[in-house]
Amino acid sequence: MQLLQERIIKDGIVKDGDILKVDSFLNHQIDIDLYDKIGAEFKRLFLGKNINKILTIEASGIGLACVTAQHFHVPVVFAKKTLSKNLDGETYLSSVYSYTHQKNYDVQVEKKFLTKDDRILIIDDFLARGKALLGLIDIVEQSGASLIGAGIVIEKGFQEGGAIIRNMGVDVKSLAIIDSMENGKIVFRNL
Repeated sequence: MQLLQERIIKDGIVKDGDILKVDSFLNHQIDIDLYDKIGAEFKRLFLGKNINKILTIEASGIGLACVTAQHFHVPVVFAKKTLSKNLDGETYLSSVYSYTHQKNYDVQVEKKFLTKDDRILIIDDFLARGKALLGLIDIVEQSGASLIGAGIVIEKGFQEGGAIIRNMGVDVKSLAIIDSMENGKIVFRNL
């Protein structure tokens, strides 16, 4: 997605440790017009797949999932990272390691929100080592739902996550794949 790549070049900041800060437009301050274009692109990429729910993980994925869901006219379900008194029933539970926060999270979704009849599209902002996506895939598998695919805004193609998930047979569509971020210079894969 050319518009996204241009925005990453313009406003993204490369930091030590293979960190790409896109908080000025994607996951802290949000450019709603860009989000809408991202949602429309995911709709185009997964057109005709009969998706009836979008699944994501809190917190950065929620906004992207909601805008994407508007294009599909379906609800969003998000995996919670913390235990909550609001969780009424049984949950699907998976453990996810966050490299950003350097800790494990037990993420959960109430069972009543994902069923064997659902056709799920996972949406997330980043794919690097694939831990969050693997956790969401585990939750989909526990529910018996059909995983239709995963829409990722930015994939770090130089890390193993994308290859791991694609080798599992998951249809991963990334809008921008970064092949390297050396010396502050971002190099995109031609899609």
